[in-house]
Amino acid sequence: MGLKRTNEFRQDAVRIALTSGLTRKQVADDLGVGMSTRNKWIRAHRDTDVVSNEDLSLAQENDRLCRENRILKDERDILKKQRSSSRAKSREV
Repeated sequence: MGLKRTNEFRQDAVRIALTSGLTRKQVADDLGVGMSTRNKWIRAHRDTDVVSNEDLSLAQENDRLCRENRILKDERDILKKQRSSSRAKSREV
């Protein structure tokens, strides 16, 4: 049978899972718990004051900005590839 975790540990785990910006798998691995355990803790503590509304909204904004940043980097990389291939073609002429 697994380790018995304290309620404080569970609350901290939920706070980390909801605000860290890490993937669900990363959080579970870092805490040494399974995905189903982590999900169960989140369901149990989601409606409590574990995470303030301000922290939650900041985490959501951070997620949005990370997605936007990833999209912009992908677009930049595509443009770099197009630019370098057009340079190579101009040298051939």
